[in-house]
Amino acid sequence: MTESPLCLADPHLRYPAQPPPDGPREVVILGSTGSIGTQAVDVVLRNPGLFTVTGLSAGGGRVDLLAEQAHRLGARTVAVARPDRAAALREALRERCGAGEPLPEILAGPDAAAGLAASPCHTVLNGITGSIGLAPTLAALEAGRVLALANKESLIVGGPLVTGLAKPGQIIPVDSEHSALFQALLGGTRAEVARLIVTASGGPFRGRTRAELAGVTPRDALAHPTWDMGPVITINSATLVNKGLEVIEAHLLYGIPFDRIEVVVHPQSYVHSMVEFTDGSTLAQASPPDMRMPIALGLGWPERVPAAAAPVDWSRAHTWEFLPLDTDAFPSVPLARKVGSLGGTAPAVFNAANEECVDAFLAGLLPFTGIVDTVAQVVEERGTARSGTSLTLSDVLEAEAGARRRARELAGTAGGANQEMTA
Repeated sequence: MTESPLCLADPHLRYPAQPPPDGPREVVILGSTGSIGTQAVDVVLRNPGLFTVTGLSAGGGRVDLLAEQAHRLGARTVAVARPDRAAALREALRERCGAGEPLPEILAGPDAAAGLAASPCHTVLNGITGSIGLAPTLAALEAGRVLALANKESLIVGGPLVTGLAKPGQIIPVDSEHSALFQALLGGTRAEVARLIVTASGGPFRGRTRAELAGVTPRDALAHPTWDMGPVITINSATLVNKGLEVIEAHLLYGIPFDRIEVVVHPQSYVHSMVEFTDGSTLAQASPPDMRMPIALGLGWPERVPAAAAPVDWSRAHTWEFLPLDTDAFPSVPLARKVGSLGGTAPAVFNAANEECVDAFLAGLLPFTGIVDTVAQVVEERGTARSGTSLTLSDVLEAEAGARRRARELAGTAGGANQEMTA
């Protein structure tokens, strides 16, 4: 996997299968009660003339919020991953719908989000957290939908499954870093790109040595200095596993070799990433840390949504720092490069083991530095290199299951914590 065979996310291309709609663009929001989903709902509500939501999905932990979203947005279909929450969702919808007002269609079960992703619409926003977002990603691509992708795990663990289905221009990245790269790449051709430079805030522990990280607590790790995110992503930002995943994602999205993708620490989180071109010029995308901007771009591309987020206030002084990454204290990025280069099921093993280790850390069963150490051991034992192009969904699921079992064994969490269904 030294170089992707195509550029999945090319800002110069327009996906041809879906002509621009005459009226509001019909969208489906997956993971609507999570961090990305709730902000996407806010973008839609503030732009009723641009978007209409046809479907919403969530895991089932917050059915009251899901019902409120469905009622406010007029969604015709609502999906919940937990079948045991369908009755509660139906009751919550009844409480919000007036007399004689029909209830939305309710889908329930582990395949509900994938079914919704394939339903008639223009754009599917995949805001689910974790590798459970893979099946909905594949369903949306196979159905020919534009995919606004915030679920990086599905691309990373799915690898060739996703690249084999996606048409050029069909995926619009929603991660702030990859949205920034997407926008900066408009400044030149792929052949003119020298390096992709992915920025990292450094998380709450920037500047600490590995020894100083040994005793940090979950409460410490959840206190991100600039971003308000779900717990899994916040812990991944503290370990910089999230940045390692983003390096693999950048490789797959833009077809740039790993040795030309760099990570630099930028504590202020205003410059979201940069593209260096062969003539020495570097283009950066800058905006205050607010996910509504990349979400709006993902939903509205190739048009920009007016006033999607506040711009930088250039009337006041700013000081922005850029620092090298300390790979001794944060070894997750070089580990991710190794995993991405191995290909095959190695990325699925990396991601699954990390999810289990994050659960163990939050439960007080694993020290902070033990997260990446344990992931590295599982990758060493179970990460297999690509042996052709015949990777299947069953291969990925089997590799994930084995990695989860081994990570739980190593972390001492017999049985382990259940994986979150959504963000």
